[in-house]
Amino acid sequence: MGDILIVDDEKDIRELVSDILIDEGYSTKLAANSEETFKSIEKSKPKLIILDIWLKDSKLDGIDILKQVKLNNPDIPVVIISGHGNIEIAVAAIKQGAYDFIEKPFNIDQLTVVIARAMETSRLRTENAAFKIKEIPSFELIGKSSIFKNFKQQLDKVSTGNSRIMLNGPSGSGKEVAARYIHKNSPRKDFAFVTVNSASMSSERMEELLFGSESNGNIQLGLLEQANGGILYLDEVGDMPIGTQSKILRVLVDQQFTRIGGKTNLSVDFRVISSSSQNLIVEIENKNFREELYHRLNVVPIPVPSLEDRIEDISIISNFFIDELSEKQGLPKRKLSQKAIVHLQSRNWPGNIRQLRNVLERSLILGSQSGDISVIELQTKEITKTDNSIDMDGNMLGLPLRDARELFERDYLVAQINRFGGNISKTAHFVGMERSALHRKLKTLNVITSSDTGARVAKTDDVDSNDQI
Repeated sequence: MGDILIVDDEKDIRELVSDILIDEGYSTKLAANSEETFKSIEKSKPKLIILDIWLKDSKLDGIDILKQVKLNNPDIPVVIISGHGNIEIAVAAIKQGAYDFIEKPFNIDQLTVVIARAMETSRLRTENAAFKIKEIPSFELIGKSSIFKNFKQQLDKVSTGNSRIMLNGPSGSGKEVAARYIHKNSPRKDFAFVTVNSASMSSERMEELLFGSESNGNIQLGLLEQANGGILYLDEVGDMPIGTQSKILRVLVDQQFTRIGGKTNLSVDFRVISSSSQNLIVEIENKNFREELYHRLNVVPIPVPSLEDRIEDISIISNFFIDELSEKQGLPKRKLSQKAIVHLQSRNWPGNIRQLRNVLERSLILGSQSGDISVIELQTKEITKTDNSIDMDGNMLGLPLRDARELFERDYLVAQINRFGGNISKTAHFVGMERSALHRKLKTLNVITSSDTGARVAKTDDVDSNDQI
């Protein structure tokens, strides 16, 4: 099924992951540091790399290795693992081109699912993942919120014209979906939609793949020629190397270019749609982006709303993804319970629509085969809250105030009693209640203590019990 390179400074972890993947039918190679990693890649290019962030006795850490791999081999998916992981490290790794992020200690099922997806991605990628033409069916944008309707109206207005469009929005918010919607509804719909993924491109080969090449009578068409008559989509244009920006600018001005090694000027006619999750004004100030190119691309700026800007669309988007995953991947076609919907609507989504789809796919793969999707099946570490958000889940938000208050009081008092090792006196003092009042409250809330595990702990009494406080 293809080689997987496992990079971890802990021998036990390397061998454990290797054994798991060998059992799944993969072949593996192992490396303990950056030197061994690059020697292994040079000897035999792997289909996938599993890379630890923190590497002892290594010249480069995981992030630096990731950068080097994506520079020289952008088509190799890299899955990051770390025992010190947090959302900041995960976001940093994803921005550098990592395929996914798994935190140690990892769940074996989660590991195998992520690896299977990454290997499928590796199989489907062409010679260079940064530049490709995607032949996929057209699709409609999904939503019913007022902010979504306004967004869609803007896309409808620009679809029939020929102006250059700049789509600006957070990663995973659906910028390429918007670009394809414009293409589908434009006079150029019968011609190609060509994507240039600036964030993961190899700068060494980028110009050849963009402009094509000529050598000894052999002509290799570049993406600009392939986009002729259609739409050229510059994805994450802020990540394009500054040298290439100059040459793209010249093409936009002259509508002409010359193949690498060629002498003839070629004329092209395509519409340009670009996108960015960065603040390009700041990038211009930092000398990372050419101001003239910005003004050439930013003729009609359209902001793409984040998922948190359109919370009421989560239900309809989720149902669309569930239907799609069932139809295309054969996953169970299940419904979201009302509590599950409330749960999804109450969370923060730093990865936006892409993250929502991943969470739903994971729940369908690892969850039950039937019945409604529950809150527990949807809970993942990557769905986080802001520091100033209220810590409550879909169960709490789906209840009336009185029931929610009772649920909170029960969970709060159970946690406090367990915090103080079952000592009711200390608990009463900390929460500011008389001991007798606390006893009455616990009885009302059906909270009991038990010594079944050797230590006295509190729990809710879902059945009749004689072990009352």
